[in-house]
Amino acid sequence: MNLSLSGKNVLITGGSKGIGLACAKVLQAEAARIAICSRSQSNLDAAAAELPGVIGLAADLTDAAAAAAMVEAATRLLGPIDILVNSAGAAKRTPPDELTPAAYRAAMDAKFFSYMNVIDPVIKTMAARGWGVVINIIGNGGKLASPVHIAGGAANAALMLATAGLGAAYANRGVRVVGLNPGLTGTGRVAEGMEGTARAAGITVEQARAESVGRIPMGRMAAPEEIANAVAFLASDRASYITAVNISMDGAASPVVV
Repeated sequence: MNLSLSGKNVLITGGSKGIGLACAKVLQAEAARIAICSRSQSNLDAAAAELPGVIGLAADLTDAAAAAAMVEAATRLLGPIDILVNSAGAAKRTPPDELTPAAYRAAMDAKFFSYMNVIDPVIKTMAARGWGVVINIIGNGGKLASPVHIAGGAANAALMLATAGLGAAYANRGVRVVGLNPGLTGTGRVAEGMEGTARAAGITVEQARAESVGRIPMGRMAAPEEIANAVAFLASDRASYITAVNISMDGAASPVVV
């Protein structure tokens, strides 16, 4: 499908692996110009081998100054950012008896601030130009409390609220802000999370995975490419009236009215 994204400047955080990498592939296929960000230079190098011509930028996005410098570099190399896709960061899954105030702070840094530190400079520039799209890939952990994802779920919930609030605040300035909440998706990050789930339940990782998939009415996890296809649509003018919402994409695992 031609989504008229040719020539758009796209910045994808967490773009070297998983859903972020899938987004980079799909958007590049739409002829957008792409910069990806990761903390790991080696991950960026591996992604560059799959994505010729994509700009790779290494930065720790939990550091506001480092995030701002990364945005400045992306803008210098690409031009003004038209589309920001945030897919960086995930809070560690922790059994409740192991939670501490430090774990909650780490979760907010890993998910909430790694997004907000990039959104803040980008969205203000978008508003000054009168056009832009911000898509936050968050996760349904902010809607459905899990015993092993309390800290991370709280960070997701905060990010969902910020997404809706910023979408409303910038709606009359040409900027759309959308949250996308994937359920279980076939990524390395989800595989790591299964280890925490298994440890808390006293079962094997294989059992934890089977039980988790068994709760999905569609009977399988999402593929990263399926999430990326939705991101491409939301980034396009075909979704021009969609903003200030958080959309679930979890195979009917949480069939709720919102």
